[in-house]
Amino acid sequence: MKTDIKIAQEARLDHISNVAKQLSISEEDLEFYGKYKAKLSNELWDNIKDRPDGKLVLVTAINPTPAGEGKTTTTVGLGQALGLMNVKCVIALREPSLGPCFGVKGGAAGGGYAQVVPMEDLNLHFTGDFHAITSANNLLAAIIDNHIYQGNDLSIDPNQIVWKRCVDMNDRALRNIVVGLGRKSDGVVREDHFVITVASEIMAVLCLAEDMEDLKERLGKIVVAYTYDGKPVTAMDLKAVGSMAALLKDAMKPNLIQTLENTPAIVHGGPFANIAHGCNSVRATKMALKLADVVITEAGFGADLGAEKFLDIKCRMAGLAPDAVVLVATIRALKYNGGLSKNDLSVENIDALKKGIVNLEKHIENLQKFGVPVVVSLNRFVTDTSDEVEYVRRFCIERDCEFSLCEVWEKGGEGGVDLANKLLKTMEEKQSNYKPLYGLELTIKEKIEVIAKEVYGADKVTFDPVANSAIRKIEQLGYGNLPVCMAKNQYSLSDDPKKLGRPSGFTVNIREAYVSAGAGFVVAITGTMMTMPGLPRVPAAEGIDVNEEGRIVGLF
Repeated sequence: MKTDIKIAQEARLDHISNVAKQLSISEEDLEFYGKYKAKLSNELWDNIKDRPDGKLVLVTAINPTPAGEGKTTTTVGLGQALGLMNVKCVIALREPSLGPCFGVKGGAAGGGYAQVVPMEDLNLHFTGDFHAITSANNLLAAIIDNHIYQGNDLSIDPNQIVWKRCVDMNDRALRNIVVGLGRKSDGVVREDHFVITVASEIMAVLCLAEDMEDLKERLGKIVVAYTYDGKPVTAMDLKAVGSMAALLKDAMKPNLIQTLENTPAIVHGGPFANIAHGCNSVRATKMALKLADVVITEAGFGADLGAEKFLDIKCRMAGLAPDAVVLVATIRALKYNGGLSKNDLSVENIDALKKGIVNLEKHIENLQKFGVPVVVSLNRFVTDTSDEVEYVRRFCIERDCEFSLCEVWEKGGEGGVDLANKLLKTMEEKQSNYKPLYGLELTIKEKIEVIAKEVYGADKVTFDPVANSAIRKIEQLGYGNLPVCMAKNQYSLSDDPKKLGRPSGFTVNIREAYVSAGAGFVVAITGTMMTMPGLPRVPAAEGIDVNEEGRIVGLF
């Protein structure tokens, strides 16, 4: 089998104007970035906003393992399959971060014969959206420090600055830093921090904003610091909103590219789901719903993270109601959850499968709590045996889920036709009764407990003194009615990445909490989660290069 990048580079791409024609988008509504990328104009939305919405489908997965699940691959392949069936379909994805590309996880363009292209462009600089977000974030940081240096008219307490700088790279050395060293003219000395760009509140604001007016209103609400007497200081107080909006003006426009089979794909925004809300932009999703009969979107990592945030945060805020959820699993990952080592996953082992399938079971139960029909997609590997596949099929049918064996990695859209048919059948026969898991009238602690107990399966939740104090202050400031965005490891339902399968009897510990007032949610950090990841011992960057022909190699 060829590598992903080899397959992508050999693909016959259609000019992006022809891809747009599939959705009846004219060239006047495209802002071209070369032959194969374009931004969708603001005027396009004005022309289509009164159309009826298509069907909205979320693709999510079990907890990720080293064995691989293939959520984005399934998302892309399902869209390609619907295209083969002459269903007017759009895929709505997030943009990849440079951190995982050069770290350990790789890119986020799908894989095999189910990819969005141009793959190298998407995984690297793309249309510059992440650079704009990084610049807006760091402009605000610079304005804060300059304000203090220039006399501090707002009485900002340097020890209570909560706004952090950002960079779109895994760089652990920047987690905790000191700024202002040197001469008096170099600024005020204080402790500072970096987060990865995908964890910046600017990323969340851009992804949740409906339009420029909404963007500016959200930017203005961002709490950056507190005064000496504990009052919040916002970006609006610092008169930073207009200049930040200017940097984000073009980044607000969704991007149009295509799959290997020329299916339209709208790719926009990219918050991580383990430390942020994990969904592509509201603008992209709403635009896609007006342009197509079926929209296939995804949310990051497992259903305990991305899907929960999609359903409790994004859909609630944007007034969206998904018609179905596709839950991706692999037999290899289920056996890994059942205790097998990565080296033993290619051998049939029904006992390990039975032990590990409880992870899939919990995710099915969780999604059904939201009132949305579920289709389980088993991403097939050549080592899967017929007995193993049959065991998973029966398991899903017994839990009122359609089941499909998916082979899009190997066969592209053709390998997803069965999944597409099962999905269409489910949406035709089953009514979605979507509802969020909790009400906003609950206290912040009560919301956290609902997520921890109902979604993760925890027995109880504990709060560090720092978190207790932060939550009390957040509620006193009037932010208690916001939804909660949990920062939790992706590998386990618990806050301990080593607890695989369906752990029970565990406690979730909340280490820290803060308000993202512009985004419109409260972030609760569990366990040892970091908002600035680090590179592994052997980063993927070591294998990436540009060959003699000027082509990028080693990207995956």
